[in-house]
Amino acid sequence: MTEESAIEFPCEFPIKMMGRNAPEFRAIAVALVEKHAGSVSDDAVQVALSRNERFVSITVTITATSQQQLDAIYQDVTDHEDVLMAL
Repeated sequence: MTEESAIEFPCEFPIKMMGRNAPEFRAIAVALVEKHAGSVSDDAVQVALSRNERFVSITVTITATSQQQLDAIYQDVTDHEDVLMAL
């Protein structure tokens, strides 16, 4: 049995992760997404610091090709110890 998705693929899809503001977090976030989506350009990555600059939000926008791809990305992202939250 295959699951139906409410999303029509392929499509532009933002993956948002939050973590502590550490120099390596941006590279970790991008690598987690690139593992499943291929190379990501710098233009596809947005970074925003929290008000007190202790935390950082990183949004990586990809061209998603399937629900399985998104599920795999979110599984890796949520399993990573440096990622505090994923949306």
